[in-house]
Amino acid sequence: MKLKSMTTVITKSALVLAACASLNAFAGTSAPSGKSGKAVIPPVEESGALLDTLGASMETGYDTRYYFRGRYFADNTVWAGLSLSVPLTEQLSLGFGALYTSTAGTPMGNGAPKGKGSFDYSELDLSTSLTYDAGFAKFGLVYTHYEFLDGNSGTNGGIPVGAGELNQSGAEEVGLTVASSVGPVNVYGGYYYDFTIGASYAEIGADAPIEITSWMSLVPAVKMGYGFGDYYTQTQAGVGGAPNRRGSLSGLTHIIPSLSAPIKLTKTATLTPYMAYNISLDTRHLNNAQESEFFGGVKLGVTF
Repeated sequence: MKLKSMTTVITKSALVLAACASLNAFAGTSAPSGKSGKAVIPPVEESGALLDTLGASMETGYDTRYYFRGRYFADNTVWAGLSLSVPLTEQLSLGFGALYTSTAGTPMGNGAPKGKGSFDYSELDLSTSLTYDAGFAKFGLVYTHYEFLDGNSGTNGGIPVGAGELNQSGAEEVGLTVASSVGPVNVYGGYYYDFTIGASYAEIGADAPIEITSWMSLVPAVKMGYGFGDYYTQTQAGVGGAPNRRGSLSGLTHIIPSLSAPIKLTKTATLTPYMAYNISLDTRHLNNAQESEFFGGVKLGVTF
């Protein structure tokens, strides 16, 4: 009887252990534990597909004034852009970009008849670039095509406005860029050559993001530009028989301090209002609408 009883206990114990093992394997909810007692989660294998590493972003925005490298172009502009970044190696990436800008209404000046006091302006920029991450800095080579759909200075009823301001239909440009950081300050610069006008432009800038909350920051920034070889330089007709005035052949174009406030709406969407103050310098103060003025705007960016 004792042998039979022991055999029965062993048999029942084996059946219970087998049942537990079977249930555990079926449920799949248990995992081996590490030394800390926490479950060890097996690593997820990367697929290595192109779309898993493709960086893309879309932005749209509104500006009360459109200044580009110190030059005034239009008022009340709306714009939208798309950019893609494709990694070629761990340090080298290929980029593509498209940006469309259009005025929602730019006045010709005070005293113009109603309905005839504004001009149209629209622009399409297409670019491709190579970026190399050297660790201490990022270096870029970028080629950009500018298409001025209403002429370089816009049109009023189909008539070009500001023909003396290089009223071409497009431009081709190549540039070299560099970006790095010194402590909390981001610094960047670029040198660009415009094949259409045969002149070049250089720019330096810096910004210092300040975290206010986990979802909002303040970013003070400043940029300054310099034109070489008649970049953004033109003749202004004299008044009352006075001789024409001409800006410097080479010189500072502008300096522009700004303050933006990126607001993180979601993990992928950021809303950024900003204000800036454009100060026209040697080669721009003759022909900008205002020598110095405040302007601002807002943009919404989404990454995916």
